[in-house]
Amino acid sequence: MQRHEFFVDMTCEGCSNAVTRVLHRLGGVQFDIDLPNKKVYIESEHNVDTLLETLKKTGKSASYLGEKSVQ
Repeated sequence: MQRHEFFVDMTCEGCSNAVTRVLHRLGGVQFDIDLPNKKVYIESEHNVDTLLETLKKTGKSASYLGEKSVQ
């Protein structure tokens, strides 16, 4: 499974809760949220475009930073 890193302009716990909500709705994802650094790490079989569009549903600006190797 691929691990992708995204930037999401999150400023508070409510923002990270919105990210959690949209990703749970999408399903088939495992993710970690790094609120201080405004990053979301997602492991999923979904393609990057689907994941990015899902993150943008939070109303926050989001961008794809790249693929990370899974340890």
